[in-house]
Amino acid sequence: MTDTAPADVAAPSSGRTTLQLLRSLGSGPRGLTEAEAERRLARHGENVLPGTRPLSWPLLAARSLRDPFTVVLLCLGLVSATVAAWGTACVILVLVAVSCCLRSAGERRADSAMAGLRELVATTATVLRRPGADETASPAEHELPVSQLVPGDVVRLGPGDLIPADVRLLRAQGLTVQQAAFTGESVPADKRPVDVPADGESAHLCFQGGSVASGSASAVVLATGAGTRFAAAHRTVGAERGASAFDRSVHGISWTLIRFMLLTPPLVLMAGAALRGRGLETLPFAVAVAVGLTPEMLPVIVTTALARGSALLARTHGVIVKRLPALHDIGAVDILCVDKTGTLTQDRPAVDPARTDPDALHWAAVSAWWTLQLADLPTADALDEAVITHALAKDPAVTEAYDGITALPFDPVRRLATAVVRRPGALGTVTLAVKGSVENVLERCALDDAERASLLARAAEMSGDGLRLLAVATAERPARHRPGILPSPSGGGGSTADERGLTFTGFVAFTDALVPTAAQALRDLGERGVTVKVITGDHPGTAARALRDLGLAPGDIHTADALDALTDEELARLARRTTVFARCTPAHKARIVTALRAGGETTVGFLGDGVNDLPALRAADVGICPRDAVAAARDAADIVLAQPADRPGKDLTAIGHAITAGRHSSGNIATYLRVTLSSNLGNVIAMLSAGLLLPFLPMLPAQVLAQNLCFDAAQLSFAFDRPAAAALRRPTTLRPRDFLRFITGFGVLNAAADLATFGVLALALRSTAGPADEAAFHSGWFTENLLTQALVMLLLRTGRAPRTPGPVRWAVTSLAVVGVVLPLTPAAHPLGMTPLPPVYYALLAAVLALYAVALTAVKRRYVRQA
Repeated sequence: MTDTAPADVAAPSSGRTTLQLLRSLGSGPRGLTEAEAERRLARHGENVLPGTRPLSWPLLAARSLRDPFTVVLLCLGLVSATVAAWGTACVILVLVAVSCCLRSAGERRADSAMAGLRELVATTATVLRRPGADETASPAEHELPVSQLVPGDVVRLGPGDLIPADVRLLRAQGLTVQQAAFTGESVPADKRPVDVPADGESAHLCFQGGSVASGSASAVVLATGAGTRFAAAHRTVGAERGASAFDRSVHGISWTLIRFMLLTPPLVLMAGAALRGRGLETLPFAVAVAVGLTPEMLPVIVTTALARGSALLARTHGVIVKRLPALHDIGAVDILCVDKTGTLTQDRPAVDPARTDPDALHWAAVSAWWTLQLADLPTADALDEAVITHALAKDPAVTEAYDGITALPFDPVRRLATAVVRRPGALGTVTLAVKGSVENVLERCALDDAERASLLARAAEMSGDGLRLLAVATAERPARHRPGILPSPSGGGGSTADERGLTFTGFVAFTDALVPTAAQALRDLGERGVTVKVITGDHPGTAARALRDLGLAPGDIHTADALDALTDEELARLARRTTVFARCTPAHKARIVTALRAGGETTVGFLGDGVNDLPALRAADVGICPRDAVAAARDAADIVLAQPADRPGKDLTAIGHAITAGRHSSGNIATYLRVTLSSNLGNVIAMLSAGLLLPFLPMLPAQVLAQNLCFDAAQLSFAFDRPAAAALRRPTTLRPRDFLRFITGFGVLNAAADLATFGVLALALRSTAGPADEAAFHSGWFTENLLTQALVMLLLRTGRAPRTPGPVRWAVTSLAVVGVVLPLTPAAHPLGMTPLPPVYYALLAAVLALYAVALTAVKRRYVRQA
């Protein structure tokens, strides 16, 4: 047998007859032999999407080292080792190692969760295979994993089946395929075999990622694995996305601090040489000052807060965070773009009772029920299922009031379905219940031109309002046996004499069935300061109708063809004031998301579940998809709403939980940064001032290290903090300018408290022991530093919560106790400290009280201006 590679088969499918295509594939209507299938499987590989293999521990750890602050810490560690500050170097390296391990463990857990999710959606396909090369041997149907399919296989398709590969139809009966994953259209597409397809025609092709809405078919596999259109769409988004909100924030803050740190040691050295005649002996102190400015716990705090939030989300709400920084990004989201079909609406219709004629619903249900029973269909199509469900809910006996006689199922060419029924006891007549497309039903009704035009205009108006319509008509016919009473059309052609002169009954109107939690989820997002925009491939009227049903005003609606003539700047302005974009291709979706991100002032999330959403998922700051999204969308997304099996797969309230968790973690990170940077900046200013004023070093390197260790250990509690409720009601972003303004103001205030302490030390020591000695000064400043840092931790937390959570309270208490007690213990002597006189503590208490009052006043003013 000849064998053609998948990539070579799918492209030239148009223009070939079915027989020519089967010959080029080395196959036939009865499928491949088992031996040939095994050979092709070895050649082409399994029918799986080319995915990214989970990274190993070493690679995950190496990737963690790319964090800017981690790089800075490593550089400071090397400098510390160069100047023989081994204690500082060891502490820094331990912090880097802890951060990398925590981050690697969190992302490894996310990879494991995604692997488990892939197993949950694994599926099978019905395949025809022959046991040997004997052409007369009958093929057997096998239920095989889709991964075992190869080009040339013949597969059977039925209602509800997923399309397992790219296929060409050989036979079909009433086949419609849901292609929303590719096109965004909520209406299933009609599919039929075409012997000689024209260029661009696709009615005879079905692509992996779709699903059968109704009908049945047999088809030959054209392409599998990497050769499918599904895989091609996945490859178009394989490149790395631009910097996310978290990346931009951390890089901005990092470079601001790097400039400070690079400037500090030379200033200390030059000042010491110029004013005190000191040389390189001040280098360890200069390095210690630079380290003191560094928030060395930042990688640990960030990783711990994000990993803890991610683990809690997965455990309590079934939300998988695949990339730890994505948790910050979703907390910072202020614009959420969503695809309509599959996210706000389900992939099935629902009857709109307000716009449906009751008689039409009644007869449509009768027709659907008896067509399903008499035509031997395996299951109802989506419209029939919606009709039957709604009618039975209103009248459980609607189907029992008639006896079925015969039926013609829906056909994509006739676009009609007809059932012949009889009322029990009515032996003389039967009733034809006909339903189908508006045009096809009306042309068979006994209407004059004016009536037909009026009904068509009404149907157009309802369609423009986003409704899908089913027209229903009936007719009474004599029950005598004659050839004219159905059925006659076969293969989707023609009509019958009985389907003429019908009496029009009315319209059944359908809307897209809403995701049950969508309306509440959208209201919650609005309350959280998140603006929702809909970007869909569906009809603008359908999108507007869905939004109105969800309680949102659609506003101006723009279609994709109006966007092509706009520049990026014009599109960015339009996108910010537009709620709905319709008829969008995948490229349009990505361009709109990119335009919204332009300037870096907004954080954009995108929620989608189809192949057509892949570029937008990658273009957004954070990509989100539901659990039952296509595999490629789950791979591209940063966050997967993978609720447990006992909850709906598209429970959009999980987005609200993810946003809250992201803001919780980001709020804790922001608190740590504000507290440590303002405190560290104040210490650096005080150290530089003291270095110029005093004839000795204001603090020994060992004392700086001990102070930093105590402060850092206490600040680890911020990773377990609980921000105030007010801090969770708006997007949380780490903006470098805001931090610079905050730490400058509070850093100067902290430095003022340190300088006041110098005066208190001079006064206390002069009144008891004469001239101030170095050990007493070091002890006094060490105690004051830890006490002021404890105050800063207590008073500069995020929000206005009156109660400090347990971990922070215990950390603050421990820090204050160490500051007071350590100079009084035997450990004080090796650190170069000595006990202080009691009067110092009284004067220090006064300084701290004034400092607390000033901190509170400045914070209130800052909160009012924020």
